[in-house]
Amino acid sequence: MKNRPFRERLGFALAGWRAGWRRERSFCTQAVIGVAAAAALVVLRPAPIWWALVAMLAALILALELLNGAIEAVIDLLHPGLHDEITAAKDMVAGAVLAISAAALVVGAALAVERGPAALREWGVLR
Repeated sequence: MKNRPFRERLGFALAGWRAGWRRERSFCTQAVIGVAAAAALVVLRPAPIWWALVAMLAALILALELLNGAIEAVIDLLHPGLHDEITAAKDMVAGAVLAISAAALVVGAALAVERGPAALREWGVLR
């Protein structure tokens, strides 16, 4: 796999996205939430730094979901039975996704507090 042309490596990465979409319900859910976050940015029209922050968090969440799925797949292949250490490893990776998802919620709340009132005034809901 090393030293392959960029185009080929990009194909591997896109195949990983497709596999995540087909195999991981959480990846699909997070992708839909990411699209909703992008729509909120269009509606709220925040400063560019908010766009960057939301994009980084969405990408990080999706990347962690892909890692979570990959780690679980390898663990299940190598050791299909239940074991305390395997359970702990899977739970820790899921915890990583939860941690960054919680951070994304905090960022979303901060964005709503900053831009929400101005957006409501622009729409004529608030004076």
